[in-house]
Amino acid sequence: MSTAPLPTRRPTARWDDRRVPFPAEVVAAYRDAGLWGTRTLADEFHEAAAQHPDRDAVVAAEGRLSYRELDRRADLVGAGLAALGLTPGDPVLVQVTNRLETVVAWYALLKAGLVPVATLAAHRGHEIAHISRAVGARAHLVEHGTRGTDLVAFAVEQAEGHPSLEHVLVLGAPADADLPAHAVRLDDLGADVDPDEARSRVAAIQRGIDPDDVAVFQLSGGTTGVPKLIPRQHAEYWYNARAYADVLGWTADDRVGHLIPVIHNAGITCGVHAAHTVGACLVLTGHELDTAMPLLVAERTTSVLFGHVHYRAVDHPDFPALAEHLRIVVLSGAKVSEELFAAVGARGAWVGQLFGMAEGLFLVTPRDGSAELRRTTVGTPVSPADEAVVLAPGTDEPVPDGEVGELCARGPYTLRGYYAAEDRNAGGSQSAFTPGGFYRTGDLAAVRVIDGHRAISIEGRIKDLINRGGEKINAEEVELLLLAHPHLVEVALVAMPDPRLGERGCAYVVTDGTPVTLDDVRAHLRRLGVATFKWPERLEPVAALARTRVGKLDKKAMAGEITEKLRAEGAL
Repeated sequence: MSTAPLPTRRPTARWDDRRVPFPAEVVAAYRDAGLWGTRTLADEFHEAAAQHPDRDAVVAAEGRLSYRELDRRADLVGAGLAALGLTPGDPVLVQVTNRLETVVAWYALLKAGLVPVATLAAHRGHEIAHISRAVGARAHLVEHGTRGTDLVAFAVEQAEGHPSLEHVLVLGAPADADLPAHAVRLDDLGADVDPDEARSRVAAIQRGIDPDDVAVFQLSGGTTGVPKLIPRQHAEYWYNARAYADVLGWTADDRVGHLIPVIHNAGITCGVHAAHTVGACLVLTGHELDTAMPLLVAERTTSVLFGHVHYRAVDHPDFPALAEHLRIVVLSGAKVSEELFAAVGARGAWVGQLFGMAEGLFLVTPRDGSAELRRTTVGTPVSPADEAVVLAPGTDEPVPDGEVGELCARGPYTLRGYYAAEDRNAGGSQSAFTPGGFYRTGDLAAVRVIDGHRAISIEGRIKDLINRGGEKINAEEVELLLLAHPHLVEVALVAMPDPRLGERGCAYVVTDGTPVTLDDVRAHLRRLGVATFKWPERLEPVAALARTRVGKLDKKAMAGEITEKLRAEGAL
Protein backbone atom coordinates (compact mmCIF):
# COMPACT_ATOMS: atom_id res chain seq x y z
CA MET A 1 0.00 0.00 0.00
CA SER A 2 1.28 3.45 -0.89
CA THR A 3 1.29 6.12 1.81
CA ALA A 4 3.13 8.74 -0.22
CA PRO A 5 1.70 12.27 -0.45
CA LEU A 6 -1.50 12.34 -2.48
CA PRO A 7 -0.70 13.27 -6.10
CA THR A 8 -2.52 16.11 -7.78
CA ARG A 9 -5.45 14.54 -9.57
CA ARG A 10 -8.72 15.58 -11.07
CA PRO A 11 -11.46 14.28 -8.78
CA THR A 12 -14.53 12.81 -10.45
CA ALA A 13 -17.27 15.19 -9.38
CA ARG A 14 -20.26 13.37 -10.86
CA TRP A 15 -21.14 11.66 -7.57
CA ASP A 16 -20.29 14.45 -5.17
CA ASP A 17 -23.65 16.18 -5.12
CA ARG A 18 -25.51 13.13 -3.76
CA ARG A 19 -22.97 11.24 -1.68
CA VAL A 20 -21.93 11.83 1.91
CA PRO A 21 -18.13 12.13 2.10
CA PHE A 22 -15.89 11.20 4.98
CA PRO A 23 -15.00 14.40 6.89
CA ALA A 24 -11.69 15.87 5.68
CA GLU A 25 -10.07 15.66 9.10
CA VAL A 26 -11.05 12.00 9.38
CA VAL A 27 -9.57 11.23 5.95
CA ALA A 28 -6.32 12.93 6.98
CA ALA A 29 -6.19 10.90 10.20
CA TYR A 30 -6.74 7.60 8.37
CA ARG A 31 -4.03 8.46 5.89
CA ASP A 32 -1.59 9.64 8.56
CA ALA A 33 -2.15 6.32 10.36
CA GLY A 34 -1.22 4.40 7.22
CA LEU A 35 -4.70 2.94 6.78
CA TRP A 36 -5.71 4.62 3.53
CA GLY A 37 -3.24 4.61 0.66
CA THR A 38 -2.85 6.95 -2.30
CA ARG A 39 -3.39 4.47 -5.12
CA THR A 40 -6.54 3.52 -6.96
CA LEU A 41 -7.80 -0.07 -6.78
CA ALA A 42 -6.41 -0.75 -10.25
CA ASP A 43 -2.99 0.62 -9.33
CA GLU A 44 -2.98 -1.36 -6.06
CA PHE A 45 -3.52 -4.56 -8.04
CA HIS A 46 -0.89 -3.58 -10.62
CA GLU A 47 1.60 -3.10 -7.77
CA ALA A 48 0.66 -6.52 -6.34
CA ALA A 49 1.23 -8.04 -9.78
CA ALA A 50 4.66 -6.43 -9.96
CA GLN A 51 5.57 -7.96 -6.60
CA HIS A 52 4.19 -11.46 -7.33
CA PRO A 53 4.29 -11.82 -11.15
CA ASP A 54 4.62 -15.59 -11.39
CA ARG A 55 2.35 -16.65 -8.54
CA ASP A 56 -1.18 -17.81 -9.23
CA ALA A 57 -3.59 -14.90 -8.85
CA VAL A 58 -6.79 -16.81 -9.56
CA VAL A 59 -7.77 -20.41 -10.29
CA ALA A 60 -11.25 -21.46 -11.42
CA ALA A 61 -12.88 -24.27 -13.38
CA GLU A 62 -12.02 -22.40 -16.60
CA GLY A 63 -8.29 -22.29 -15.88
CA ARG A 64 -5.73 -20.22 -14.00
CA LEU A 65 -3.94 -16.89 -14.36
CA SER A 66 -0.75 -15.67 -12.76
CA TYR A 67 -0.58 -12.14 -11.41
CA ARG A 68 1.33 -11.07 -14.53
CA GLU A 69 -1.23 -12.71 -16.84
CA LEU A 70 -4.25 -11.31 -14.99
CA ASP A 71 -2.74 -7.82 -14.92
CA ARG A 72 -1.96 -7.91 -18.64
CA ARG A 73 -5.34 -9.32 -19.69
CA ALA A 74 -7.17 -6.76 -17.59
CA ASP A 75 -5.04 -3.99 -19.14
CA LEU A 76 -6.06 -5.11 -22.63
CA VAL A 77 -9.76 -5.35 -21.84
CA GLY A 78 -9.60 -2.05 -19.94
CA ALA A 79 -8.08 -0.34 -22.97
CA GLY A 80 -10.80 -1.91 -25.12
CA LEU A 81 -13.52 -0.59 -22.84
CA ALA A 82 -12.07 2.90 -23.12
CA ALA A 83 -12.01 2.53 -26.92
CA LEU A 84 -15.79 1.95 -26.85
CA GLY A 85 -16.16 5.53 -25.66
CA LEU A 86 -16.75 4.71 -22.00
CA THR A 87 -15.10 7.35 -19.84
CA PRO A 88 -13.82 7.39 -16.24
CA GLY A 89 -16.67 7.56 -13.77
CA ASP A 90 -19.18 5.83 -16.06
CA PRO A 91 -21.21 3.24 -14.11
CA VAL A 92 -21.43 -0.33 -15.41
CA LEU A 93 -23.99 -2.83 -14.10
CA VAL A 94 -22.25 -6.14 -13.37
CA GLN A 95 -24.47 -9.23 -13.46
CA VAL A 96 -22.26 -12.33 -13.67
CA THR A 97 -21.40 -15.52 -11.75
CA ASN A 98 -18.21 -17.02 -10.32
CA ARG A 99 -15.79 -17.78 -13.15
CA LEU A 100 -12.25 -16.92 -14.21
CA GLU A 101 -13.35 -14.22 -16.65
CA THR A 102 -15.29 -12.44 -13.90
CA VAL A 103 -12.05 -11.53 -12.13
CA VAL A 104 -10.52 -10.31 -15.41
CA ALA A 105 -13.62 -8.22 -16.06
CA TRP A 106 -13.62 -6.76 -12.54
CA TYR A 107 -10.10 -5.43 -12.80
CA ALA A 108 -10.59 -4.36 -16.43
CA LEU A 109 -13.53 -2.16 -15.44
CA LEU A 110 -11.44 -0.57 -12.70
CA LYS A 111 -8.48 -0.10 -15.03
CA ALA A 112 -10.73 1.74 -17.49
CA GLY A 113 -11.78 4.03 -14.64
CA LEU A 114 -15.34 2.70 -14.77
CA VAL A 115 -17.52 2.20 -11.69
CA PRO A 116 -18.85 -1.36 -11.31
CA VAL A 117 -22.35 -1.55 -9.87
CA ALA A 118 -22.40 -4.92 -8.14
CA THR A 119 -25.82 -6.39 -8.82
CA LEU A 120 -26.72 -10.07 -8.46
CA ALA A 121 -27.14 -12.52 -11.32
CA ALA A 122 -30.54 -13.27 -9.74
CA HIS A 123 -31.79 -9.68 -9.96
CA ARG A 124 -34.54 -8.98 -12.47
CA GLY A 125 -36.28 -5.94 -13.92
CA HIS A 126 -37.79 -4.78 -10.62
CA GLU A 127 -34.33 -4.29 -9.15
CA ILE A 128 -32.19 -3.62 -12.23
CA ALA A 129 -34.43 -0.91 -13.73
CA HIS A 130 -34.31 1.09 -10.51
CA ILE A 131 -30.60 0.64 -9.86
CA SER A 132 -29.47 1.38 -13.42
CA ARG A 133 -31.45 4.62 -13.61
CA ALA A 134 -30.38 5.72 -10.14
CA VAL A 135 -26.72 5.69 -11.18
CA GLY A 136 -27.18 6.51 -14.86
CA ALA A 137 -25.57 3.27 -16.04
CA ARG A 138 -23.70 3.48 -19.36
CA ALA A 139 -23.15 -0.26 -19.83
CA HIS A 140 -24.46 -3.60 -18.60
CA LEU A 141 -22.06 -6.53 -18.22
CA VAL A 142 -23.80 -9.91 -18.29
CA GLU A 143 -22.81 -13.53 -18.66
CA HIS A 144 -23.54 -15.73 -21.65
CA GLY A 145 -25.15 -19.13 -21.22
CA THR A 146 -26.37 -18.91 -17.64
CA ARG A 147 -28.90 -21.50 -16.51
CA GLY A 148 -32.52 -20.44 -16.35
CA THR A 149 -32.50 -16.84 -17.53
CA ASP A 150 -30.89 -15.56 -20.74
CA LEU A 151 -29.04 -12.61 -19.21
CA VAL A 152 -27.94 -11.31 -22.61
CA ALA A 153 -31.53 -11.04 -23.80
CA PHE A 154 -32.47 -9.56 -20.42
CA ALA A 155 -29.79 -6.85 -20.74
CA VAL A 156 -30.94 -5.97 -24.26
CA GLU A 157 -34.51 -5.69 -22.96
CA GLN A 158 -33.40 -3.47 -20.07
CA ALA A 159 -31.55 -1.14 -22.46
CA GLU A 160 -34.73 -0.39 -24.43
CA GLY A 161 -35.87 3.12 -23.61
CA HIS A 162 -33.09 3.57 -21.06
CA PRO A 163 -31.84 7.18 -21.07
CA SER A 164 -28.14 6.39 -20.67
CA LEU A 165 -27.52 2.66 -21.20
CA GLU A 166 -25.60 2.28 -24.48
CA HIS A 167 -23.56 -0.92 -24.28
CA VAL A 168 -24.28 -4.56 -23.51
CA LEU A 169 -21.03 -6.32 -22.64
CA VAL A 170 -21.01 -10.13 -22.70
CA LEU A 171 -18.70 -12.30 -20.64
CA GLY A 172 -18.02 -15.95 -21.46
CA ALA A 173 -19.51 -15.99 -24.95
CA PRO A 174 -17.76 -18.26 -27.47
CA ALA A 175 -16.35 -16.61 -30.58
CA ASP A 176 -19.16 -17.99 -32.75
CA ALA A 177 -21.97 -16.98 -30.37
CA ASP A 178 -24.99 -15.42 -32.03
CA LEU A 179 -25.23 -12.16 -30.09
CA PRO A 180 -27.55 -9.18 -30.62
CA ALA A 181 -26.14 -6.54 -32.97
CA HIS A 182 -25.08 -4.07 -30.26
CA ALA A 183 -23.74 -6.63 -27.77
CA VAL A 184 -19.96 -6.88 -27.46
CA ARG A 185 -17.93 -9.92 -26.39
CA LEU A 186 -15.65 -8.89 -23.57
CA ASP A 187 -12.92 -11.18 -24.92
CA ASP A 188 -12.81 -9.15 -28.16
CA LEU A 189 -12.05 -5.88 -26.39
CA GLY A 190 -8.42 -4.86 -26.65
CA ALA A 191 -7.53 -7.93 -28.71
CA ASP A 192 -5.82 -5.74 -31.35
CA VAL A 193 -3.96 -3.55 -28.82
CA ASP A 194 -0.26 -4.00 -28.05
CA PRO A 195 0.14 -4.92 -24.34
CA ASP A 196 2.61 -2.09 -23.73
CA GLU A 197 0.24 0.38 -25.34
CA ALA A 198 -2.63 -0.96 -23.23
CA ARG A 199 -0.53 -0.50 -20.09
CA SER A 200 0.24 3.07 -21.12
CA ARG A 201 -3.44 3.87 -21.73
CA VAL A 202 -4.52 2.37 -18.42
CA ALA A 203 -1.78 4.21 -16.52
CA ALA A 204 -2.93 7.49 -18.08
CA ILE A 205 -6.52 6.82 -17.02
CA GLN A 206 -5.48 6.02 -13.47
CA ARG A 207 -3.45 9.24 -13.18
CA GLY A 208 -6.72 11.12 -13.60
CA ILE A 209 -8.55 9.33 -10.79
CA ASP A 210 -8.48 10.41 -7.16
CA PRO A 211 -8.11 7.51 -4.67
CA ASP A 212 -10.96 9.02 -2.66
CA ASP A 213 -13.34 8.91 -5.65
CA VAL A 214 -16.19 6.43 -5.81
CA ALA A 215 -14.72 3.19 -7.18
CA VAL A 216 -17.60 0.75 -6.80
CA PHE A 217 -21.27 0.72 -5.92
CA GLN A 218 -22.32 -2.17 -3.71
CA LEU A 219 -25.96 -2.75 -2.78
CA SER A 220 -27.60 -2.79 0.62
CA GLY A 221 -29.18 -5.99 1.82
CA GLY A 222 -31.45 -4.63 4.48
CA THR A 223 -33.05 -1.29 3.76
CA THR A 224 -36.68 -0.71 2.88
CA GLY A 225 -37.66 -1.19 -0.76
CA VAL A 226 -35.23 -1.92 -3.58
CA PRO A 227 -31.55 -2.01 -2.59
CA LYS A 228 -29.84 1.23 -1.61
CA LEU A 229 -26.57 2.21 -3.29
CA ILE A 230 -23.40 2.05 -1.23
CA PRO A 231 -20.53 4.11 -2.66
CA ARG A 232 -17.17 2.49 -1.93
CA GLN A 233 -14.01 4.53 -2.49
CA HIS A 234 -10.69 3.27 -3.83
CA ALA A 235 -8.52 3.79 -0.76
CA GLU A 236 -10.98 2.65 1.89
CA TYR A 237 -12.14 -0.38 -0.11
CA TRP A 238 -8.62 -1.74 -0.57
CA TYR A 239 -7.91 -1.10 3.10
CA ASN A 240 -11.06 -3.01 4.08
CA ALA A 241 -9.72 -6.05 2.23
CA ARG A 242 -6.18 -5.69 3.56
CA ALA A 243 -7.43 -5.47 7.14
CA TYR A 244 -9.43 -8.68 6.66
CA ALA A 245 -6.42 -10.52 5.20
CA ASP A 246 -4.20 -9.24 8.01
CA VAL A 247 -6.52 -10.31 10.81
CA LEU A 248 -6.58 -13.85 9.37
CA GLY A 249 -2.81 -13.89 9.00
CA TRP A 250 -2.82 -14.60 5.25
CA THR A 251 0.45 -14.56 3.29
CA ALA A 252 1.41 -14.99 -0.35
CA ASP A 253 1.52 -18.75 0.29
CA ASP A 254 -2.22 -18.95 1.04
CA ARG A 255 -4.75 -20.33 -1.41
CA VAL A 256 -8.12 -18.80 -0.60
CA GLY A 257 -11.28 -20.73 -1.43
CA HIS A 258 -14.42 -18.75 -2.24
CA LEU A 259 -17.83 -20.24 -3.09
CA ILE A 260 -20.37 -17.46 -2.48
CA PRO A 261 -21.24 -14.93 -5.23
CA VAL A 262 -18.00 -13.13 -6.03
CA ILE A 263 -19.60 -9.82 -7.01
CA HIS A 264 -21.11 -9.60 -3.52
CA ASN A 265 -19.27 -7.28 -1.17
CA ALA A 266 -17.97 -10.37 0.66
CA GLY A 267 -16.82 -11.84 -2.64
CA ILE A 268 -14.83 -8.79 -3.64
CA THR A 269 -13.55 -7.88 -0.19
CA CYS A 270 -12.92 -11.30 1.37
CA GLY A 271 -12.14 -13.10 -1.87
CA VAL A 272 -10.71 -11.07 -4.75
CA HIS A 273 -9.16 -8.02 -3.10
CA ALA A 274 -8.14 -9.59 0.22
CA ALA A 275 -6.23 -12.40 -1.47
CA HIS A 276 -4.50 -9.95 -3.80
CA THR A 277 -3.49 -7.51 -1.06
CA VAL A 278 -1.00 -10.16 0.14
CA GLY A 279 -0.17 -11.91 -3.12
CA ALA A 280 -2.27 -14.99 -2.33
CA CYS A 281 -4.21 -17.11 -4.83
CA LEU A 282 -7.99 -16.92 -5.11
CA VAL A 283 -9.53 -20.36 -5.73
CA LEU A 284 -12.89 -19.39 -7.18
CA THR A 285 -15.74 -21.88 -7.48
CA GLY A 286 -19.49 -21.98 -7.81
CA HIS A 287 -21.70 -22.67 -4.82
CA GLU A 288 -22.48 -26.34 -5.56
CA LEU A 289 -20.39 -28.46 -3.20
CA ASP A 290 -20.09 -31.39 -5.62
CA THR A 291 -18.28 -29.18 -8.15
CA ALA A 292 -16.56 -26.86 -5.67
CA MET A 293 -14.97 -29.42 -3.37
CA PRO A 294 -12.85 -31.24 -5.99
CA LEU A 295 -11.30 -27.94 -7.14
CA LEU A 296 -10.67 -26.80 -3.56
CA VAL A 297 -8.96 -30.13 -2.85
CA ALA A 298 -6.91 -30.15 -6.07
CA GLU A 299 -5.65 -26.62 -5.39
CA ARG A 300 -4.64 -27.42 -1.81
CA THR A 301 -6.79 -24.68 -0.42
CA THR A 302 -5.49 -23.31 2.87
CA SER A 303 -8.31 -20.93 3.83
CA VAL A 304 -12.00 -21.03 3.00
CA LEU A 305 -15.12 -19.00 3.74
CA PHE A 306 -18.26 -21.10 4.14
CA GLY A 307 -21.63 -19.37 4.09
CA HIS A 308 -24.62 -20.99 5.77
CA VAL A 309 -25.56 -22.85 2.59
CA HIS A 310 -22.14 -24.58 2.78
CA TYR A 311 -22.26 -25.64 6.42
CA ARG A 312 -22.85 -29.20 5.18
CA ALA A 313 -19.38 -29.23 3.60
CA VAL A 314 -18.05 -31.05 6.67
CA ASP A 315 -20.22 -34.04 5.69
CA HIS A 316 -19.06 -34.06 2.07
CA PRO A 317 -16.89 -37.06 1.13
CA ASP A 318 -14.14 -34.72 -0.13
CA PHE A 319 -13.89 -32.80 3.15
CA PRO A 320 -11.19 -35.05 4.73
CA ALA A 321 -8.96 -34.46 1.70
CA LEU A 322 -9.64 -30.71 1.84
CA ALA A 323 -8.89 -30.63 5.56
CA GLU A 324 -5.35 -31.97 4.95
CA HIS A 325 -4.30 -28.49 3.79
CA LEU A 326 -6.85 -26.20 5.47
CA ARG A 327 -5.51 -24.02 8.24
CA ILE A 328 -8.32 -21.45 8.40
CA VAL A 329 -12.10 -21.94 8.10
CA VAL A 330 -14.36 -18.90 8.42
CA LEU A 331 -18.09 -19.47 8.95
CA SER A 332 -20.60 -16.76 8.15
CA GLY A 333 -24.32 -16.35 7.69
CA ALA A 334 -26.08 -17.94 10.66
CA LYS A 335 -25.58 -19.07 14.24
CA VAL A 336 -22.95 -21.79 14.39
CA SER A 337 -23.89 -24.90 16.35
CA GLU A 338 -21.45 -26.44 18.80
CA GLU A 339 -21.54 -29.66 16.74
CA LEU A 340 -20.62 -27.91 13.49
CA PHE A 341 -17.88 -25.88 15.16
CA ALA A 342 -16.35 -29.03 16.64
CA ALA A 343 -16.66 -31.03 13.42
CA VAL A 344 -14.97 -28.39 11.24
CA GLY A 345 -12.12 -27.93 13.69
CA ALA A 346 -11.64 -31.60 14.49
CA ARG A 347 -8.92 -31.98 11.86
CA GLY A 348 -6.78 -29.15 13.17
CA ALA A 349 -7.94 -26.06 11.27
CA TRP A 350 -8.57 -22.80 13.10
CA VAL A 351 -12.30 -22.09 12.97
CA GLY A 352 -13.80 -18.65 13.44
CA GLN A 353 -16.73 -16.50 12.40
CA LEU A 354 -17.25 -13.45 10.18
CA PHE A 355 -20.01 -10.89 10.39
CA GLY A 356 -19.91 -8.16 7.78
CA MET A 357 -21.97 -5.90 5.59
CA ALA A 358 -21.62 -4.03 2.32
CA GLU A 359 -22.01 -0.79 4.29
CA GLY A 360 -18.67 -1.46 5.96
CA LEU A 361 -18.05 -2.98 9.39
CA PHE A 362 -16.34 -6.37 9.45
CA LEU A 363 -16.16 -8.42 12.64
CA VAL A 364 -13.97 -11.53 12.81
CA THR A 365 -13.25 -13.72 15.82
CA PRO A 366 -9.65 -13.16 16.96
CA ARG A 367 -7.05 -15.74 16.03
CA ASP A 368 -5.98 -16.01 19.68
CA GLY A 369 -9.52 -16.31 21.03
CA SER A 370 -10.70 -19.36 22.90
CA ALA A 371 -13.09 -21.88 21.39
CA GLU A 372 -15.87 -20.32 23.48
CA LEU A 373 -15.23 -16.85 22.06
CA ARG A 374 -14.98 -18.14 18.50
CA ARG A 375 -18.14 -20.20 18.72
CA THR A 376 -20.41 -17.84 20.68
CA THR A 377 -19.47 -14.46 19.18
CA VAL A 378 -18.66 -13.01 15.76
CA GLY A 379 -15.60 -11.38 17.24
CA THR A 380 -14.11 -7.93 17.07
CA PRO A 381 -13.62 -5.31 14.32
CA VAL A 382 -10.83 -6.00 11.83
CA SER A 383 -9.39 -2.48 12.10
CA PRO A 384 -8.05 -0.76 15.22
CA ALA A 385 -9.77 2.40 13.94
CA ASP A 386 -13.20 0.76 13.79
CA GLU A 387 -15.73 1.97 16.33
CA ALA A 388 -18.48 -0.54 17.15
CA VAL A 389 -21.01 0.41 19.82
CA VAL A 390 -24.26 -1.10 21.05
CA LEU A 391 -26.99 1.50 21.56
CA ALA A 392 -30.49 1.30 22.96
CA PRO A 393 -32.64 0.97 19.80
CA GLY A 394 -33.83 4.31 18.48
CA THR A 395 -31.48 6.28 20.75
CA ASP A 396 -27.86 7.34 20.98
CA GLU A 397 -27.46 5.84 24.46
CA PRO A 398 -25.00 2.92 24.93
CA VAL A 399 -26.24 -0.13 26.80
CA PRO A 400 -24.08 -1.88 29.42
CA ASP A 401 -21.90 -4.82 28.35
CA GLY A 402 -23.95 -7.98 28.22
CA GLU A 403 -27.23 -6.21 27.41
CA VAL A 404 -28.84 -6.35 23.97
CA GLY A 405 -29.13 -3.24 21.80
CA GLU A 406 -28.57 -2.10 18.22
CA LEU A 407 -25.10 -2.56 16.74
CA CYS A 408 -23.83 0.74 15.30
CA ALA A 409 -20.51 1.39 13.58
CA ARG A 410 -18.18 4.09 12.32
CA GLY A 411 -14.71 3.69 10.91
CA PRO A 412 -12.22 3.80 8.03
CA TYR A 413 -14.32 1.71 5.61
CA THR A 414 -17.89 2.18 6.89
CA LEU A 415 -20.05 4.48 4.80
CA ARG A 416 -21.20 7.89 6.00
CA GLY A 417 -24.33 7.86 3.83
CA TYR A 418 -26.11 5.96 1.07
CA TYR A 419 -25.94 7.47 -2.40
CA ALA A 420 -28.95 9.62 -3.36
CA ALA A 421 -30.87 8.66 -0.21
CA GLU A 422 -31.29 11.89 1.69
CA ASP A 423 -34.25 10.49 3.65
CA ARG A 424 -32.09 7.66 5.02
CA ASN A 425 -29.04 9.85 5.62
CA ALA A 426 -30.70 12.78 7.40
CA GLY A 427 -31.32 12.86 11.14
CA GLY A 428 -34.59 11.70 12.60
CA SER A 429 -36.40 8.46 13.25
CA GLN A 430 -35.96 7.16 9.67
CA SER A 431 -32.24 7.88 9.49
CA ALA A 432 -29.77 5.05 9.09
CA PHE A 433 -27.14 7.12 10.92
CA THR A 434 -26.69 8.67 14.33
CA PRO A 435 -25.95 12.40 14.59
CA GLY A 436 -22.31 11.42 15.19
CA GLY A 437 -22.07 9.51 11.92
CA PHE A 438 -22.44 5.97 13.24
CA TYR A 439 -24.23 3.61 10.86
CA ARG A 440 -27.24 1.93 12.45
CA THR A 441 -26.93 -1.68 11.26
CA GLY A 442 -30.41 -2.79 12.34
CA ASP A 443 -28.86 -5.84 14.03
CA LEU A 444 -29.41 -6.62 17.69
CA ALA A 445 -26.15 -7.35 19.45
CA ALA A 446 -24.40 -7.48 22.82
CA VAL A 447 -20.82 -6.99 23.97
CA ARG A 448 -19.42 -10.13 25.61
CA VAL A 449 -16.12 -9.80 27.49
CA ILE A 450 -14.28 -13.09 26.94
CA ASP A 451 -10.51 -13.73 27.17
CA GLY A 452 -9.99 -9.99 27.58
CA HIS A 453 -11.68 -9.28 24.23
CA ARG A 454 -14.81 -7.13 23.99
CA ALA A 455 -16.44 -9.35 21.38
CA ILE A 456 -19.83 -8.92 19.73
CA SER A 457 -22.58 -11.52 19.72
CA ILE A 458 -25.46 -11.13 17.26
CA GLU A 459 -28.81 -11.59 18.98
CA GLY A 460 -31.39 -10.90 16.28
CA ARG A 461 -32.62 -8.10 14.05
CA ILE A 462 -34.49 -4.85 14.32
CA LYS A 463 -34.92 -4.69 10.56
CA ASP A 464 -37.58 -7.02 9.21
CA LEU A 465 -35.31 -9.21 7.14
CA ILE A 466 -35.16 -12.82 6.01
CA ASN A 467 -31.64 -14.21 5.60
CA ARG A 468 -31.96 -16.78 2.82
CA GLY A 469 -28.55 -18.38 2.44
CA GLY A 470 -26.81 -15.03 2.86
CA GLU A 471 -29.21 -13.06 0.64
CA LYS A 472 -31.17 -10.52 2.68
CA ILE A 473 -34.86 -10.24 1.78
CA ASN A 474 -36.62 -7.13 2.99
CA ALA A 475 -40.06 -8.25 4.15
CA GLU A 476 -41.71 -4.87 3.61
CA GLU A 477 -40.54 -4.70 -0.01
CA VAL A 478 -42.04 -8.11 -0.80
CA GLU A 479 -45.24 -7.40 1.14
CA LEU A 480 -45.89 -4.23 -0.88
CA LEU A 481 -45.32 -6.13 -4.11
CA LEU A 482 -47.72 -8.88 -3.01
CA LEU A 483 -50.39 -6.35 -2.08
CA ALA A 484 -50.46 -5.32 -5.74
CA HIS A 485 -52.09 -8.69 -6.42
CA PRO A 486 -55.81 -8.07 -7.10
CA HIS A 487 -57.04 -10.68 -4.60
CA LEU A 488 -54.66 -10.13 -1.65
CA VAL A 489 -55.97 -7.83 1.07
CA GLU A 490 -53.37 -8.29 3.82
CA VAL A 491 -49.91 -9.86 3.74
CA ALA A 492 -47.18 -10.65 6.25
CA LEU A 493 -43.89 -12.19 5.12
CA VAL A 494 -42.14 -14.05 7.94
CA ALA A 495 -38.98 -16.12 8.22
CA MET A 496 -39.41 -19.85 8.51
CA PRO A 497 -36.38 -21.96 9.50
CA ASP A 498 -34.64 -24.05 6.87
CA PRO A 499 -31.88 -26.60 7.53
CA ARG A 500 -29.92 -25.71 4.38
CA LEU A 501 -30.45 -21.98 3.80
CA GLY A 502 -31.09 -20.87 7.37
CA GLU A 503 -34.35 -19.11 6.55
CA ARG A 504 -36.94 -18.97 3.78
CA GLY A 505 -39.91 -16.66 3.28
CA CYS A 506 -43.43 -17.72 4.27
CA ALA A 507 -46.30 -15.42 3.31
CA TYR A 508 -49.34 -15.27 5.56
CA VAL A 509 -52.13 -13.85 3.39
CA VAL A 510 -55.72 -12.69 3.71
CA THR A 511 -57.66 -12.71 0.42
CA ASP A 512 -60.82 -10.98 -0.75
CA GLY A 513 -62.51 -14.39 -0.84
CA THR A 514 -60.92 -15.57 -4.07
CA PRO A 515 -58.53 -18.50 -3.46
CA VAL A 516 -54.88 -17.62 -4.15
CA THR A 517 -52.19 -20.28 -4.48
CA LEU A 518 -48.41 -20.14 -4.17
CA ASP A 519 -48.17 -20.53 -7.95
CA ASP A 520 -50.50 -17.53 -8.37
CA VAL A 521 -48.26 -15.44 -6.14
CA ARG A 522 -45.12 -16.49 -7.97
CA ALA A 523 -46.66 -15.72 -11.36
CA HIS A 524 -47.59 -12.27 -10.03
CA LEU A 525 -44.02 -11.57 -8.87
CA ARG A 526 -42.62 -12.90 -12.14
CA ARG A 527 -44.77 -10.39 -14.05
CA LEU A 528 -43.35 -7.63 -11.84
CA GLY A 529 -39.79 -8.72 -12.62
CA VAL A 530 -38.85 -9.55 -9.02
CA ALA A 531 -35.72 -11.63 -8.30
CA THR A 532 -36.75 -15.21 -7.58
CA PHE A 533 -34.85 -15.48 -4.29
CA LYS A 534 -37.33 -12.95 -2.84
CA TRP A 535 -40.39 -15.02 -3.76
CA PRO A 536 -42.30 -16.65 -0.85
CA GLU A 537 -41.66 -20.37 -0.67
CA ARG A 538 -44.76 -21.17 1.31
CA LEU A 539 -48.22 -19.61 1.49
CA GLU A 540 -50.40 -19.69 4.59
CA PRO A 541 -53.94 -18.39 3.84
CA VAL A 542 -55.65 -17.19 7.03
CA ALA A 543 -58.88 -15.42 7.92
CA ALA A 544 -56.94 -12.69 9.75
CA LEU A 545 -53.28 -11.94 10.48
CA ALA A 546 -52.10 -12.48 14.03
CA ARG A 547 -51.87 -9.25 16.01
CA THR A 548 -50.71 -8.15 19.42
CA ARG A 549 -53.07 -6.74 22.05
CA VAL A 550 -52.46 -3.23 20.74
CA GLY A 551 -53.29 -4.23 17.16
CA LYS A 552 -49.78 -4.50 15.68
CA LEU A 553 -48.85 -7.41 13.44
CA ASP A 554 -47.47 -10.25 15.56
CA LYS A 555 -44.83 -11.70 13.26
CA LYS A 556 -43.20 -13.47 16.17
CA ALA A 557 -46.39 -15.48 16.70
CA MET A 558 -46.65 -16.27 12.98
CA ALA A 559 -43.00 -17.34 12.79
CA GLY A 560 -43.51 -19.56 15.83
CA GLU A 561 -46.60 -21.12 14.29
CA ILE A 562 -44.93 -21.96 10.99
CA THR A 563 -41.92 -23.40 12.84
CA GLU A 564 -44.19 -25.76 14.76
CA LYS A 565 -45.95 -26.77 11.54
CA LEU A 566 -42.61 -27.58 9.90
CA ARG A 567 -41.60 -29.69 12.89
CA ALA A 568 -44.90 -31.55 12.74
CA GLU A 569 -44.34 -32.17 9.02
CA GLY A 570 -40.85 -33.54 9.69
CA ALA A 571 -39.15 -30.74 7.75
CA LEU A 572 -36.96 -29.68 10.70
